[in-house]
Amino acid sequence: MTWSRLLRIMVGGLRFDLAAVLYLNSLLLLAMIIPLQARFTQGYRSVLHWLFVIVNSVALIPNLADCIYYRFTLRRTTLSFVNQFENEQNVSALLFQFLIDYWYIALIWVILVYLLARLARQIRYEGPQMHNPWLFYLSGLAAIPLVVYLFIGGVRGGFAHSTRPITLSNAAAYAREPKDIHLVLNTPFALMRTAKANVIEKVNYFPDETSLNNVFDPRIFPQDSLPFRQQNVVVIILESFSKEFIGAYHQGTTIQNYQGYTPFLDSLIGVSRAYQFSFANGRKSIDAMPSVLASIPSIEVPYVLSHYSGNKINSLASLLKPKGYQTAFFHGAPNGSMGFDAFANLAGFDAYYGKDEYNHDEDYDGIWGIWDEPFLQYYAKTLNTFQEPFCTALFTVSSHHPYKLPEGYESRFQGGSRPIYKTIQYTDRALREFFKTASQMPWYENTLFVISADHASAEIEYPEYNTAWGYFSIPVFFFQPGAGWHSFEPEIIQQVDVMPTVLSYLQYDEPYVAFGRNVFAKDKAPFAFNYLNNNYQLFEGEYLLLFDGKQPVGLYNFQTDVFLKTDLKDQLPDQTKRMMARIQAYIQQYNNRMVDDNLTMEGPQRSKINHHP
Repeated sequence: MTWSRLLRIMVGGLRFDLAAVLYLNSLLLLAMIIPLQARFTQGYRSVLHWLFVIVNSVALIPNLADCIYYRFTLRRTTLSFVNQFENEQNVSALLFQFLIDYWYIALIWVILVYLLARLARQIRYEGPQMHNPWLFYLSGLAAIPLVVYLFIGGVRGGFAHSTRPITLSNAAAYAREPKDIHLVLNTPFALMRTAKANVIEKVNYFPDETSLNNVFDPRIFPQDSLPFRQQNVVVIILESFSKEFIGAYHQGTTIQNYQGYTPFLDSLIGVSRAYQFSFANGRKSIDAMPSVLASIPSIEVPYVLSHYSGNKINSLASLLKPKGYQTAFFHGAPNGSMGFDAFANLAGFDAYYGKDEYNHDEDYDGIWGIWDEPFLQYYAKTLNTFQEPFCTALFTVSSHHPYKLPEGYESRFQGGSRPIYKTIQYTDRALREFFKTASQMPWYENTLFVISADHASAEIEYPEYNTAWGYFSIPVFFFQPGAGWHSFEPEIIQQVDVMPTVLSYLQYDEPYVAFGRNVFAKDKAPFAFNYLNNNYQLFEGEYLLLFDGKQPVGLYNFQTDVFLKTDLKDQLPDQTKRMMARIQAYIQQYNNRMVDDNLTMEGPQRSKINHHP
């Protein structure tokens, strides 16, 4: 620990402490702002005093308990703690033994409660100051919106429109190491923020590790002995870019009156390695960063919102940094938006470039962030200052509801029946200008570009995309200047394939964990995984299997039966059985590794002796 690291942790901790205190004392605050003269009576004040003391005293219990319990779990206590002990018959005995063994924690609690009650008595308020009843009530009512506004900003962790309510994963923004996250957090906040979250639990579809790994093993042991390629990596994640919008994916389409809106991406795909059946692993922007940059899919609960968002992970940034790479993440939104800065820090990126670093608010759209065109130009020019090799990622913002365009751009694009189309055309133009600028840079020829959407858009025009496969259909492709690529393979690819594909292309030689595959190689069968409407979905070959966690719900040929009308699970029992084993192995590897904080290759796992092909 250093003083600067400790200061960063404590400053970040205030943000989460404030949220917890406001959540816990919301009833007290409500009672304090009601414009009634009765709140100045002795009885009313006495009730509020004890409400304050009791609520906060109770909240101190789990916070102090974690001073001991953390050493066993290495994470803040969440509501998964309740599930863990729900079948124990001796909880009271365990609690009594805890108090005996750690009596000093109980003593500290008594002292803190005494101080809380004693100091609370020193706070006095008198009134009403306004003797005119009408003036008293009107001023009291006028103050309520201000208090509510400040309360909402405090519990959300900020006032910006693009700020999501802070959750456990946001603590990573103040952490130098993953374990710092739990110092930033407090236990009452962790308990409250996981109260409604589904809990990832261990499953045991396979009885032993060998049989499990034989079906699916996320550990990757590179076999290549070729020298590492010192190439730059640029990953661009496009907001809400459905495959539906991109004409290159619809050559020879049977969709009547089809129209695309991305002429530049169409041309870029023509000189890239692209795949006809490309899928997202989630439906939210917060699902995309872990999937694309760390090969961690979204299963039931988005990783960054799960109880395990503080787990140690490997990512493109963390794995390439030891190879001498400079790493950075770019997002034109207000810093802190969506918790992207927190995840970028957790994933090992050296730097984060947001709206604050851009520092030209005249290019701010007023809601989501800096317009894509100027921010992409800023991205290209900033990369020109980096030392090679570098690994960077950028997340666009402009193709987001309410689909605004910069002043003067409305008439430049024809658009279509959906308001999103003009912003898709705008971002496509911004990408054209980015590549035009980048192509003049000295690093351009030595760079592998990866283009992916974060998720498919909710703006669906063609009924073919209003399906279980269409909801996840996005572009995912790779472009290397001068490589002469022009493949468009009828193959499955998913976002979690990006990291292992990039690392393999660079001839990375260290073991790591990834829930995808290297799509440039043919040694593993293509597949894609996602979760929708309480069903796990597995795409393999031409089939889509729906699984509810216990039994298959349906098997469809999603390539020929696009509307998924014919269930084939009974007609093709062998195919169903094979895909069932695959999806169960995938879930078990994900859940169990998540719960065990086992998402990296450290210790004995690095040995190939434990590897099962």
